[in-house]
Amino acid sequence: MDLNLIKKLVKIVDTSGITDLEIEEDGLRVKVAKKNRNSHGTAQQTVVQTETFTTPSPVPVAEDEKPVAKEIEEVPANTHEINSPIVGTFYRAPAPDADSYVQIGDMVSAGQVLCIIEAMKLMNEIESDVSGKVVKVLVENGKPVEYNQPLFLIEPS
Repeated sequence: MDLNLIKKLVKIVDTSGITDLEIEEDGLRVKVAKKNRNSHGTAQQTVVQTETFTTPSPVPVAEDEKPVAKEIEEVPANTHEINSPIVGTFYRAPAPDADSYVQIGDMVSAGQVLCIIEAMKLMNEIESDVSGKVVKVLVENGKPVEYNQPLFLIEPS
């Protein structure tokens, strides 16, 4: 995990009203928590804990699911990124047994729901801000996403 990312997380906790934040990436779990120094709660310090763990074996993917792009190799100049407005868990469908909101190649219109991001047990519908064709889905179903992380590439029409 990048040291600059950890510094940014500490700054977010220090400057916001949240008291703790936990993130997992590449076998490393980092927890940033705000702790009171005295009984009056006037001074606070931020504590960073790290934990290394082994990643479980990958879950088998259903045969009917299309593969999802994991990295952006080359982003064509004519595509528009749809980014996550919040931190949470990415879901392509409204329910586990339902069809995905959109597939690669689908035409979407501005305001159309593309996915759901669950944050603190709330399901937040993420809408397209442009009309066009879905070129890539950049996140796997059920995976955590960060603020401003790219989710979809749309070729505007």
